[in-house]
Parts: sequence; structure tokens; C-alpha cells
Amino acid sequence: MPVTITIPTPLRQFAAGQSEIEVEATTAGEALDQLTSVHAELRRHLFNDQNTLRNFVNVYVNDEDIRHTDGPNTPVKEGDTILIVPSIAGGSAVLDQTATESKPIISADAILPMLSNEEVGRYSRHLIMPEVGMTGQRKLKAASVLMIGTGGLGAPLGMYLAAAGVGRLGLVDFDVVEASNLQRQIIHGTKDVGRPKIASARDRLEDINPHVEIETHETRLTSANAMSLFRNYDVIVDGTDNFPTRYLVNDACVLAGKPNVYGSIFRFEGQASVFWAERGPCYRCLYPEPPPPGLVPSCAEGGVLGVLPGIIGAIQATETIKIILGAPDIMVNRLLLVDAWRMRFRELKLRKNPDCPVCGDNPTIKELIDYEEFCGITQQPQAAQTTMEEITATELKARLDNGDNIQIIDVREPNEYEIAQIPNSKLIPLGQVLNRMNEIDADRETVVHCKMGGRSAKAIDALQRSGFTGKLINLAGGITAWSNEVDPSVPKY
Repeated sequence: MPVTITIPTPLRQFAAGQSEIEVEATTAGEALDQLTSVHAELRRHLFNDQNTLRNFVNVYVNDEDIRHTDGPNTPVKEGDTILIVPSIAGGSAVLDQTATESKPIISADAILPMLSNEEVGRYSRHLIMPEVGMTGQRKLKAASVLMIGTGGLGAPLGMYLAAAGVGRLGLVDFDVVEASNLQRQIIHGTKDVGRPKIASARDRLEDINPHVEIETHETRLTSANAMSLFRNYDVIVDGTDNFPTRYLVNDACVLAGKPNVYGSIFRFEGQASVFWAERGPCYRCLYPEPPPPGLVPSCAEGGVLGVLPGIIGAIQATETIKIILGAPDIMVNRLLLVDAWRMRFRELKLRKNPDCPVCGDNPTIKELIDYEEFCGITQQPQAAQTTMEEITATELKARLDNGDNIQIIDVREPNEYEIAQIPNSKLIPLGQVLNRMNEIDADRETVVHCKMGGRSAKAIDALQRSGFTGKLINLAGGITAWSNEVDPSVPKY
């Protein structure tokens, strides 16, 4: 019977670019087998060597996680939808008994700060809502929120929390504003290019609401400082863009007993939830382990629709405010999926994993660990260094000028190729490299490039694994380095 499999954006390159594929199957496992028999490259991203689903990939039949039903044997019927939900970066609206007994963010007997006449006027549209009122607004003024990042998600998040009157906002960031940020990071302006993001964000938030206290932490969040930072705030909001920090935020929130308001974005898709171990699952319950380094492209490589962070960041701000107010319907036990391109919202049920190593019945993680090692990042440069030859843009230009017989393979996407090209390069997008391997002359020396060097390294690794016998060299820094070192007229994006 026909069922539809939804392919997430990061994996579409291994499924001929398709977002939905219809297969004939009676179980979820059979459907995935049908899918990967046609798209063989997709299989190694979904299954490990033991032929079981990888821990960073979840599969849902409609809104039910098959891990909590019959696994691959979960039956499917005509018209069902199977969703593949990888880590990017449902449930009842009524909290369970554990949630009911959890302590509120602002204690019922807390002495709440008073509102000045000016604040009453500023927050009047809140005050006339029975769900907020004077007491709720005073709770907002008494609350503190720590924002990890002031980029795409942190920009709308911080602006709405400041406008709402959250009394104390902590900002954690160490980056500087770049021109490419301005397409989506609306907290920063053209005049801020080159400034520390944390300084630009502070100025904007203070201008929005001078009644809010802004605390800045111009530092990278690490295992050494996370617990001391989290201790002083009521709610932690995750606006990060990498897996090591995401797992660090999760574990620190569990250990500190703090709610973690989660959001992630990629191209035109986003996810949002509230992970709160006292009331439901944590991020590790959803994704026990991260994907291999490089599998999920960053926004710098994959792009992001400029308004998408606004959508997800506003959802995070909404959930943060609801947590402070004590609303009963926060997104614990639920994962919201947003497809802004088709403007579709879908909600999936989440459940606490009793075997979770950090929030389960018998946790094994009782202190923060090395998260870059956990995500396999620290080993990556060493492995790449010993197995992959590299060339700089300057060296490549000199060899081309010398007349060396070199072919250049560009593994970016066609839309990127339209923006900028290295002369005489051949475009073979990463997802097509293995199928088009015969188009690469093994008798010529081959330089492979992408935007910054990550995807080209993956392409070389895939080609070598598949038995390509020619010499492959990675262009260090990709076409960005070519623009910086060789030809400034080539646009940078």
C-alpha cells in the first residue's frame, strides 16, 4: 500500500533532491528498505553497519516515534506519512503528575517587583490580558533569561524578550558582526559590521527597553563556565548553531535543573521544543548522539531563509514567556517542525527515555564532558591531515599559470555556482559525486573545492572509499580563499 516518506533537507542531496517519495510498504522498516534500495547513498546516513537506525535519526509514522511503538515493524497503512527527523539543529497539553509537582520558575510566595507608572503604560497590552495581568508582568520583571548566542535565533528572541519586560537578560557570544549576518540577524545593523555581536545586541536591547537589565558574557560557552553561568538565570534559551554547544547546553540544563528552550534552523526548515528534565525529555532523549562531523551543513554552507530565524526565534520567545508566567501548555513533550517554504507546521510527540545517560533513571553523565570530543570534532582535523592532501589558493593559481594539467571539480550546489566560480572548473554537486565519478578523469590531477573546504573534503573521502584511483587534492579554504588570495573580484557569500 502506498505511503509517503518525507525527506529532510540535509538528506535530500542523497535522494535526488526530492522532499517526498512514495513507496509501497506495510511496515516502516519495509518502507525505508524500499527507499534506500533506490537511493543507496542514503542508507549509510540512516543505518549503521549493524543495519539499525542511527541514534541521530528518528523516524515517525504520522506523529508517533517508532522507537516507542514496534520499531521498524511498526505497521503503516495507505495514506500514512513516514517522517525522517535527523538532528539539525506531540503530547498532551496537560502536564503529567511529575510536571504538576515541579517547582514554578517564580515561586508563588516570591516578593515580586512593582511596576512604575511608565512601565504600566509600556506593558498595557499585556496588563489587560487575564493570562498576564499585573501579576504576570511582575513575574516577567522578576525573571532572568540567559540567551546562548545573539545571531539568527538570538536576534528576534532577545528583542521580543526585552520588549516583553523580562527583567534581566544575559547574552553569551564571542563573535563579531559580518555583512552576511545582516540578511537574518535583525538585532544588528550595517553600522555594526566589525563590532562584537554582544555589544551591538546590548545597544539594541537597551534602546528597545531601558527597564531591562542587560548582562553580557563575551566568551565561548564551555564545560568550564556553563554551570556557573546557568546558576544565575531562571531559563536558558539555546540559539546555538553547532552540535557540541547544543549538547553542552542540554546537559548543563539537566544538571542545573533549568528549562532549555530549544530551536534550530536549516535553509527553510526549523525545529522548536522545550527540554525540561523535571517535566519531560531532554535533547539527548530525542537525539542520543550527534551526527558525524560534516553530515549536516552549517548555515554558512547550506544557507538559511532570512525570515526563518524570526519564526523560530519568536516561538522560542513565546515559550520562554509562557514558562515564566506558569502557563500550562508549554512545549514539553512536543517537537514542532516548521517548513517555511511550504508554510506547514507539524507537531510530533516526545517521550522521556528512561535509559537517557543524563536525565534517565540511572544517569551516567553527572558532570559536563568534552563535547567537541563527544561530537567527534577534535579527531577530525588529525584524520583529515593524515589522509588528505591540500593545496592553497595561491599555490593552485601558480600551478595553473605554469600550465600544469589540473582539473578543478566544484562540489557546491548549482545556485552557489551562479554566484561565483573558479575559471575552468566543472560543477558536480556533492550529492552527485559518486554517481558522476566517471566524469572525473582519473589520469589527471584533480583539485576539489567548495565554499570553505568542508564539503570538498567529504567528496574526496567518498570518492576514495568508492575506489577512485586518481590523485585528489582539497582546496584549503575553498572558493572563499580563492577570492581572498587570488582574485578579489570573485564575490564572497
